[in-house]
Amino acid sequence: MRTYDFTPLYRSAVGFDRLAGLLESAARTSQENGWPPYNIETTGENAYRIEVAVAGFKPDELTLEVKENLLTVTGRKTANDDAAGRTYLHRGLAERDFERRFQLADYVVVKGADLADGLLSIELARELPEALKPRQIEINTGQRLIEGKRSKAA
Repeated sequence: MRTYDFTPLYRSAVGFDRLAGLLESAARTSQENGWPPYNIETTGENAYRIEVAVAGFKPDELTLEVKENLLTVTGRKTANDDAAGRTYLHRGLAERDFERRFQLADYVVVKGADLADGLLSIELARELPEALKPRQIEINTGQRLIEGKRSKAA
């Protein structure tokens, strides 16, 4: 795997340190194992869905946390008393703990999460604040009055 040095970017660009940090983070996470597998899809203009394959995990063994634009999905298997009495000929379901992180863009919020058929679906939406939304500006067409002079009709 090729590594990139972003130090020159820090020296010559002002205000792009967050972008360089995101690139470094992406380079690090691509080297991690690919478990559990996941999909990211767009479901609308400002709506997204992340689906994480969590076969074998119960809802109480999964946690979702959002902190400073970082969504963390964690799975912790509890001690399974039922598995102690079992004898497996083949064990293909990975029931190991995991932590998967997703960097969220500004103004992207988690709307909800569902667990069905071994898939954890996380609904996301981009919600721009009112100050950033486009707005119509009224154009005045009236003539301006010069101070001290009033029209004769007034």
